[in-house]
Amino acid sequence: MSQTPDTQVSVDHRDAALALLVGRTLVVLTGAGLSTDSGIPDYRGPGSPSRTPMTYQEFVSGPEAQQRYWARSHLGWGRMRRAEPNAGHRALTALDPSLLITQNVDGLHEAAGSRRLVALHGRIADVICLSCRETTSRRSLHERLAALNPGFDERHSSVETRPDGDVDLEETAGFVVPGCVDCKGVLKPDVVFFGENVPGPRVERCYAAVDALADTGGVLLVAGSSLTVMSGFRFVRRATKLGVAVVIVNRGETRGDDQATYKLEVGCSDFLEGLVAIS
Repeated sequence: MSQTPDTQVSVDHRDAALALLVGRTLVVLTGAGLSTDSGIPDYRGPGSPSRTPMTYQEFVSGPEAQQRYWARSHLGWGRMRRAEPNAGHRALTALDPSLLITQNVDGLHEAAGSRRLVALHGRIADVICLSCRETTSRRSLHERLAALNPGFDERHSSVETRPDGDVDLEETAGFVVPGCVDCKGVLKPDVVFFGENVPGPRVERCYAAVDALADTGGVLLVAGSSLTVMSGFRFVRRATKLGVAVVIVNRGETRGDDQATYKLEVGCSDFLEGLVAIS
């Protein structure tokens, strides 16, 4: 049930969507649109530039690709780590759904205190060695990168930030990338790149939560996701197959619009705060 954009959305439809959600068991799926109020750009919202993220296959192709990735990501992380949870994150913490599934890697749901959470694509704050599989903190790697590349941040302070904690930068030659402290192996952020699969246990936990909605009369709420990639869209498909109501709150079209009980093109933070106020 598609609606007209932003403030022109029917009050009746908004109220009906809120009424459907109040007092129900909720599973919430969030995307990049939820973090825009924290200053992190999204992928496909209105006005978002087109971009082609580095794939896993490209990242493991050799040192040049890894140098390009880490140079951009080093600058982006320096900015993203200062982002704070916004009203939408705090509202979801207050709502405390049976499961919060996020496609975001920014860690803002965790910072806001959400309890039952699956970070579907991992967390940009963690780093994994592709050889020994040791996981370390991004903060530690950031300090190593800064020491090995003095002045790099200052020279590129004006480049534009992009989603997933990187920047729009072409000049990456000469950027020094260290290996794993323990084995000298290749370091990668512990997030799911395009071309990688979401770990099976995460997917199964999410499916189980969606399946349980069918037994409780619950609702799947999507907030700030275009559902373009299958990693999130599959849960909408699962809910629809089971007869579970789906409410989508997102500015711009989504892949699940024709499967939604209600689709509202309004801001996530505003809608979620409204839901908290009547819950």
